[in-house]
Amino acid sequence: QVQLVESGGGLVQAGGSLRLSCAASGRTFSSYLMGWFRQAPGKEREFVAKISTTGLFKTYADSVKGRFTISRDNAKNTVYLQMNSLKPEDTAVYYCNRILPGTTTPADDWGQGTQVTVSS
Repeated sequence: QVQLVESGGGLVQAGGSLRLSCAASGRTFSSYLMGWFRQAPGKEREFVAKISTTGLFKTYADSVKGRFTISRDNAKNTVYLQMNSLKPEDTAVYYCNRILPGTTTPADDWGQGTQVTVSS
């Protein structure tokens, strides 16, 4: 199991930006596919974005494509989510996780997440 600690959430007005961070444990972080998920009130947790081990390949949910950017720093065991042009519908608790290869399925237990609230 990989331990995950998300941070960087907050309250922002529509059109604003936030940068989320996720620090992961383990000496083999560079071998993990990583991703971000979110869960809005009363809704199922959904996939947001994933990134390959080297950071070369990225996949996004249609709802965030063109607005969010996932990146990683393997030297810091950290994955980021830059969120621009935020909308009220982006309001959710955001989680990171290891991703099973070839899927958008999370591999580990969830961390505490970080709350993002976008006001209109």
